[in-house]
Amino acid sequence: MEIINGKKIAKEIKSDLAKEVEQLKRLGVNPALTVILVGNDSASEIYVRSKAKACAEIGISSNILRLSKKIEQKELINLISRINQDAKIHGLLVQLPLPDHLDEDVVVQSVALEKDVDCFCAENVGRMFFGKGEILSCTPAGVVELLRRSGVGIAGKDVVIIGRSRVVGRPLAAMLINLNATVTVCHKQTKNLSEKCAQADILISAAGQAGLVIEEMIKPGAVVIDVGINRTKEGKVVGDVVWSAAERRASLATPVPRGVGPMTIAMLLKNTIIAANIAAKKLNKKQVTK
Repeated sequence: MEIINGKKIAKEIKSDLAKEVEQLKRLGVNPALTVILVGNDSASEIYVRSKAKACAEIGISSNILRLSKKIEQKELINLISRINQDAKIHGLLVQLPLPDHLDEDVVVQSVALEKDVDCFCAENVGRMFFGKGEILSCTPAGVVELLRRSGVGIAGKDVVIIGRSRVVGRPLAAMLINLNATVTVCHKQTKNLSEKCAQADILISAAGQAGLVIEEMIKPGAVVIDVGINRTKEGKVVGDVVWSAAERRASLATPVPRGVGPMTIAMLLKNTIIAANIAAKKLNKKQVTK
């Protein structure tokens, strides 16, 4: 079995993105990302810092706005509205989860479409589902890029995705369908899960359940993508797939960590640059019409 090294591939992508950032700067556009962090959730703090670090590595300016967990929804929406109107900020994301008193859907939908680098806004999601989007969901886009750069053909393949979340399972299914794969999405109510998984040329698990995918669920020679991130009682980070099972049955597989995770951040950076390019085109149009 060959390991798909997501960390290495993400590094290659970031190297290419750094060149795009330099080109934008020569045109007078400095790509900038703002992250809103509400409360003091430790996991969210780690994610936010890793995003800021990745931005710095390729020359994207980033700003983390740390807000009280007691902030009122109206105040948060007003802040987002001001950022939406700031032409110097190209990407905006609200780190989830939010405190219980805030309506996540309302907050997320208030982000301007052209700055929605998480691709959570309904219109951007719709464009993505129909294969028309420029900004794509980060983790699904990262999975597709991993497959492409690993030489895995997608068209005509039978793909099984375990998990139907709005963040991974559903958008990933749409992307793969648009690339002419035959996709089955499985979830908690799915019957005969093992049998369905064992038919997959490409098996993707995004369930968040350690040890879920065992040897009998992997078709010999299949490609296995593990999106799950779980922590054992001993504190070890593992995926959904039993690694020894993948080693015995798969032709290619992603490890956890150093698999899909680095790709998610790489795609966030890519989306920020896309957003900056969109802003640059709008600016050029305004200058031409003056």
